[in-house]
Amino acid sequence: MHAVEKIRNVAIIAHIDHGKTTLIDSIFRATRVFRENARIEERVMDSGELERERGITITSKHCTVEWGDYLINIVDTPGHADFSGEVERVLSMVDSVLLLVDANEGPMPQTRYVLSRALSLGLNPIVVINKVDRPRAVPDQALDKTIDLFIELGANEHQLEFPVLYGSGLDGWLVKDLDDERDEMNPLFETIVESVKAPEAKLDEPFRMQISTLGWNDYVGQIGCGKITSGVIKQGEPFLQTKTKWRHPSNTSEGWDVLGSSQEKASHIWVTRGLDRVEVEQACAGDIVWITGPKGIDIGDTFASPASEQPPFPPLMIEEPTVSMFFLVNNGPFAGRDGSPLTLRQLKARLERETHSNVALRVEDLGRPDGLKVSGRGELQLAILIEEMIREGSELCVSKPEVITKKDDLGHRLEPLEQLVIEVPESYQGVVIEKLAQRKADLTDMAVLDTGVVKMTFDIPTRGLIGYRGEFLTDTRGLGIMASRFVGYGHWKGDITSRNRGSMVSMDTGSATGYQLENLQERGTLFIAPGTEVYNGQVVGENSRPGDIPCNPTKKKQTSNHRSATKDMGIKLDVPRSVTLDKALEWIGDDELVEATPKEIRIRKAILDMNERKKASKKTA
Repeated sequence: MHAVEKIRNVAIIAHIDHGKTTLIDSIFRATRVFRENARIEERVMDSGELERERGITITSKHCTVEWGDYLINIVDTPGHADFSGEVERVLSMVDSVLLLVDANEGPMPQTRYVLSRALSLGLNPIVVINKVDRPRAVPDQALDKTIDLFIELGANEHQLEFPVLYGSGLDGWLVKDLDDERDEMNPLFETIVESVKAPEAKLDEPFRMQISTLGWNDYVGQIGCGKITSGVIKQGEPFLQTKTKWRHPSNTSEGWDVLGSSQEKASHIWVTRGLDRVEVEQACAGDIVWITGPKGIDIGDTFASPASEQPPFPPLMIEEPTVSMFFLVNNGPFAGRDGSPLTLRQLKARLERETHSNVALRVEDLGRPDGLKVSGRGELQLAILIEEMIREGSELCVSKPEVITKKDDLGHRLEPLEQLVIEVPESYQGVVIEKLAQRKADLTDMAVLDTGVVKMTFDIPTRGLIGYRGEFLTDTRGLGIMASRFVGYGHWKGDITSRNRGSMVSMDTGSATGYQLENLQERGTLFIAPGTEVYNGQVVGENSRPGDIPCNPTKKKQTSNHRSATKDMGIKLDVPRSVTLDKALEWIGDDELVEATPKEIRIRKAILDMNERKKASKKTA
């Protein structure tokens, strides 16, 4: 056990792809967390398969390193806006943050969000200007923009006197001045030890902590993680679990209530050493620990000794979902071919298990016999969940993502709004502004960078971004960069036409033929290749015009004994557009579903029969 004055708790926060996880790799190498002959993969903190494939951090992770006689707890936080709500809860466990800023891009939308949360909690950040060795790096400009951001967010004088480090997380060096020798990480550890205060811990008072993060284990059940603020907890020792709730989550000034208390027992206690959880018999104030015992643990719960006379901690804010979709049982003709189709009971059990650790997720049973409504912070968060489920071997159908609206005190309809930052070459700015104007975006700022790139900032409804990313990459020939963050709710901005092209819908079931696909590709863009099995009601391509067109991709060429002048002409087919889960969720219309299976991603009509679709559209009209 380490003395409290030798413990430092810090979180690493940054915009996506600014180098948080890569910096932690260098920290591990500098502190020799792994033995010298150990084979270590890059981005070791991104332990999930999806995190490695997508190159993003999805869930926050806790690791510990030792430098000299100091124990440094480091929390790697997600950088994508869809997972940003987890950052706020994690910050309640630490005493400072390392704010990473890309030396080329400078502060980005997510930088503003995470920094504002850190400053509001009274934390004093350490700024790390990363990737200063890149050809287009401008560390001085990045630092100036960061200082401007601190001032804009209302940082106090002490917070503005932040220490600054420059370096390359990939190459494993940080320096306090760009002229210093570049070969080690010691300046980072020295700055953490000097600038980060030790945890405020009261060893002589009764045990007390608040749950900030949740985990789940099939053997021991719910696991709660938090920082012990006072006292000591031993394995098997009883404690009181107190649940609290804000009276009005949207207005915390109205106070909170205690929902109840129950006596529980600490079955298991873990601390983190390196990347591993180590079970211990006791933990004391200042430690970040994982505890099991209570059957149900919620974010913000207070664990305290029965002898404690202190009131419970105020509840922690849990971010409200902004996007929802229906998760449905796969009732298509090909159900069961590629995986295990979930029944409604199995689907409900799987989603409830997800809510044990993902508190930003909401699952509602609206009485539909075929599915449930699932809400989250963004379409990426929901797409990650779907991807995890199909990798487990499950099959399901999902509907188009829809934004969650509210009403204000006067009855006006409100919708979620996002701040969108786009960087594109100057030649593409016109088409970007034109397309975003159609999606009700307002241009709030524009600047031309030295490299001939235009940086534009927009305020846009969340529903205006659904389905735009693929169109944006096409319009900018893959040279554009876009990033967004949720900023709050605003008045409804009217109807948005997100897709102006219809679908090609199969009228028959069977194998697609090259003969018929050659004819169909003149009418639009195909999603399938010859030999692909299709069914009645499946979407096989995108029409080049508005409105759906029925087609029969399984039609074969007539054979006869008559000679044909064109019999030896070859069939020429374009490469079909690949349909991934992300692209399918962006593209589908209101009356369509994505059929997600372990082997195939298909797009289909919600009502497969063409005649039934016509009847339903007449009723809707």
